[in-house]
Amino acid sequence: MTLRSNEAGSTRDHIASLLRQRTRGRALPAAFFRDDALFAAEVDLIFRRHWLFVASEPELPEAGDYVALSIGTAPIVLLRQDDGSISAFHNTCRHRGSLILQKPKGVIGAQIVCPYHRWAYDTSGRVVSCGTSGNELGAGLHLEPVHVRTLAGLVFVCLTEEPPADFGDMAAAMSPYLVPHDLVHTKIAKQVDLIEHGNWKLTIENNRECFHCAGHPELLRSLFHFTGDVTESSLKPEEHAIHTRYKGARDAHIARCNELGVPWERIDRLSDRTTAFVAERLPLDGHGESLTMDSRAASRRLLGTLREPKLGSLHLHTQPNSWHHFLSDHAITFSALPLDRERTLVRTTWLVHQDATEGEDYDLENLTRVWAATNAQDAAFVEGTQRGVLSPAYAPGPLAETEFMVELFHGWYEQRLVAGLDL
Repeated sequence: MTLRSNEAGSTRDHIASLLRQRTRGRALPAAFFRDDALFAAEVDLIFRRHWLFVASEPELPEAGDYVALSIGTAPIVLLRQDDGSISAFHNTCRHRGSLILQKPKGVIGAQIVCPYHRWAYDTSGRVVSCGTSGNELGAGLHLEPVHVRTLAGLVFVCLTEEPPADFGDMAAAMSPYLVPHDLVHTKIAKQVDLIEHGNWKLTIENNRECFHCAGHPELLRSLFHFTGDVTESSLKPEEHAIHTRYKGARDAHIARCNELGVPWERIDRLSDRTTAFVAERLPLDGHGESLTMDSRAASRRLLGTLREPKLGSLHLHTQPNSWHHFLSDHAITFSALPLDRERTLVRTTWLVHQDATEGEDYDLENLTRVWAATNAQDAAFVEGTQRGVLSPAYAPGPLAETEFMVELFHGWYEQRLVAGLDL
């Protein structure tokens, strides 16, 4: 979003006026979901200036493998290099701007070739051939690079020239939690792209609370919906028995994690920092092994150095666009990217041990059933909310105690807009 000074001033004033409409402890006003200028500012100031989770390393298992995606109007490509590292480039030809790699994933040879005029690039992004027009045209030109960082098998990118410097803080805090799962040595069991017909903030808000989790009967076969500090007085009568069972499971879970040296403590850095995140290893209900219909492990081959299935679910949420569940037997990653003001792409990836065999070590339907149902339910919730906030009768209601992470998300979101616009 490149604006002249008078336009920039007008945009700042407009967004500042919208932010003044927000009341802490309440849902966001309607304009936050239907204002085009605000959405453009979000793409620029949030999705182009922060670290975004976009893939897992097993999506690029071999040298030459690539994954192509778009962040707003910016198409990019991730590429596995010969030395095993991952690079990222803007997927835009330096000749006349054509999209170069036009499939969502694939394999390149020694060169990346634009299909329009056959300009070719080596894997470092340098122009090595300009088709039939003479190679001197591309002398000194390269594909524009994109910053890329990895965290124990998770791949993040940032489109701005100077990305936030605090990614290393998240990596240092989270590596001890993630390394035992050894995502680098997993493989994709299934990946599903789902378009939610709602503003991206509604997708994130929906993920950041379990106040609505009665609408997820499959998920509640294994997942306790108590997170953070829950007061007994806030519980419904039917929830007291569940909460008592949760406390017992949590005490046993903590004792076992401590015995095995598996990190479990909550790390809460979801606001008041640029690269914000929250993580905690939580006990599961029932048999307590995995996010399945019977709460037992879905795969016989456990991940990494883990040697028993009953280790709960490690949750990791990063602002502004991801959430993850790491189990002993598999992992599930989620990324959310806005397609436009009222559509959000949610990509879900199920990962199993690289040596696990479908039909022998795991059943794919059993592995994916819970979150396939949960995603469809969440998509319906998000779409219904998007339709509702467009109503002239909509007014922001109060947030419940169990929606504390929604409030933290709102605070982080406002902080990042204020910082980006120098308000």
